[in-house]
Amino acid sequence: MIFVALLRGINVGGKNKINMKLLKQTFENAGLDNVVTYINTGNIIFSCKGKSKTELANLLEEMIHNDFQLHIKTIVLSLGDFKEIVSAIPASWKNDMNMKSDVLFLWDEIDNESVLEKLVIKPAIDSVKYVPGAILWSADKENITKSGKSKIIGSDIYKNITVRNVNTVRKIYELMQD
Repeated sequence: MIFVALLRGINVGGKNKINMKLLKQTFENAGLDNVVTYINTGNIIFSCKGKSKTELANLLEEMIHNDFQLHIKTIVLSLGDFKEIVSAIPASWKNDMNMKSDVLFLWDEIDNESVLEKLVIKPAIDSVKYVPGAILWSADKENITKSGKSKIIGSDIYKNITVRNVNTVRKIYELMQD
C-alpha cells in the first residue's frame, strides 16, 4: 500500500533541521519500501504492507527521535485518503502571485467538521472547506493579511495541524501515483 508521511515543523526557520537523504535512510531502516522524499519540508512517500497508519506514524516518530534526537509529529495518509483530500481542492485554487491556497492536515484529535467552529473565518476574504483529514483554505494575496488563517498560530488547533500549499499537495499526489 502507498502512503505519505507529513512531518510537522522540520527545516522551518532554521529549526528541526533534518537532511532528506538521512531521513530517507531512516524510513528505509524502518522497513519501508520505495521511499521518496519531496522538497525539504518533510513529505515522504513510501510503500508498506501490514501496518496501520497509526502504527506507521508511531514507528516513524520513534525512528526520527532515535536518529535525529527530535520529537517530530507525523501524519501518515494512504493514497486513498490523499486522493479524497486532493479531489476536494477546487481546480481554480493555486498558490501563486495572486492567491494563497493551503491544506491544513489534521491530526485525529481534531479531525471533525466541528473544528471549523473554532476558527476565525472571514467570509468576505477566506474560502474555507472541511474534508475528512484536512481543512482547505484559500484567500487572495491582496487580502492575505486580513485573513483569519493567521489567527490559528499559537492556538490549540495549531499544535495539531501541518500545512502544505496546494501546489505541493498536488505534486505529492502525483508522486504517490507513480
